[in-house]
Amino acid sequence: MDAVVFDLDGVLVDSERMWDEVRQGIVAEHGGTWTAEATRAQQGMSTPEWARYLVEELGAKLTPERIAEVVISAMADRYAEGPPVITGAAETVRAVAERYPVAIASSSPPVLIKAFLEATELIGLVRVALSSEQVAAGKPAPDVYLEAARQLGVEPTACAAVEDTTNGLRSALAAGMTVYAVPNPHFPPDPAVLAQAAKVLDDITDLPKTLTD
Repeated sequence: MDAVVFDLDGVLVDSERMWDEVRQGIVAEHGGTWTAEATRAQQGMSTPEWARYLVEELGAKLTPERIAEVVISAMADRYAEGPPVITGAAETVRAVAERYPVAIASSSPPVLIKAFLEATELIGLVRVALSSEQVAAGKPAPDVYLEAARQLGVEPTACAAVEDTTNGLRSALAAGMTVYAVPNPHFPPDPAVLAQAAKVLDDITDLPKTLTD
């Protein structure tokens, strides 16, 4: 293995529920209706993808461009108080970066990835920080993982990926990476997809030892 690529939401920051709360509130405020499947459907989507979903599928009365601005602004306000970094996550990235080049491949927009890196002082250690906004398709398509590997100068099949949700796992698997799953307790992944992971971890802090086993 030549590199490690981390997802962000649900792996390094406990933000999946925050995204859910913000989107639900904004959809309701602008005349849309949240559905039972909306949360899982959006996991892994890039910003343009979930913005269209909120408008076209849930009926929010804004343009996709405008609703993306409103949601991201609300998330940035919450992050301004300090990103909800998962206990031990920053230390795990530092430990892994001592042995391997490290990247982040996230569905979050660049402004929130940057906020996390600044808050945790990981900017110098994370060599590539990539949003699915910057590639053709969000997760479960493999694009963001393939591009992260390309920017690292490493073959995707020589990378480990760390993921938590069904669509994230599918994305990393489709990229040909060795996948380490840290299942999201609030949104458990599909058991059939989880079974394809090389290892399933109880906690992100278990990763450094697992990579050396």
